[in-house]
Amino acid sequence: MSDAAKPTQGDKPTTPKEYLDRLPPDRRKTIAAIRKTINARRDKRTKEGIQYGMIGWMVPHSVFPAGYHCDPAQPLPFVSVASQKNHIGIYLFCLYTDEEAMARFVEEWNATGKKLDMGKSCIRVKSLEDLPMDVLGDAIARMDCDTFIAQYESRWGASRKKPAAKRPSKKAAEKKAASTRATTPTAKKTAKKSAGAKKSSKKTSKKAGKKPGQSREGR
Repeated sequence: MSDAAKPTQGDKPTTPKEYLDRLPPDRRKTIAAIRKTINARRDKRTKEGIQYGMIGWMVPHSVFPAGYHCDPAQPLPFVSVASQKNHIGIYLFCLYTDEEAMARFVEEWNATGKKLDMGKSCIRVKSLEDLPMDVLGDAIARMDCDTFIAQYESRWGASRKKPAAKRPSKKAAEKKAASTRATTPTAKKTAKKSAGAKKSSKKTSKKAGKKPGQSREGR
């Protein structure tokens, strides 16, 4: 299989239709059939589009605001399909997060007698004849968004990148420090002494202003 099996570089498709249009007829036919099955069986809250250069189905931020832990700006990947140099890859991230669901999928595939060429989550096929389409469709239909998100969170939720805390401005920090100093017991005690000293000073000044021997009658 030549590089012609992959969409041309430098002219990246932005929609699934554009992706398919750039493929050779045999690849286009196979991926179109896979796409049709996934669209028919998926949880309709997922959205189809192009993600990481592949036809993908994602859990949008409107359903899962946190997004993908590797890049929160990206919606959470669900399933992807790509035309690679020597095979068609079906990336079942929705099953990768759930060991029981993956085990059931593998068991049902093997029961068909078709050879399963699989990595951690990637199924590799070369033609429609290699793929038990009903097994793929059933696995997609069983994995709804709620189940997928719960499994994903239990596995990768803690590793999600968190935004850095916003540091206060210099002016705000100085104001807070001054406020803290003013409310401490020592500051209050000092302020009280200062007020007492001023009051005493005023009394002394008033007494000093009287003439020696001056009485009420002499005023």
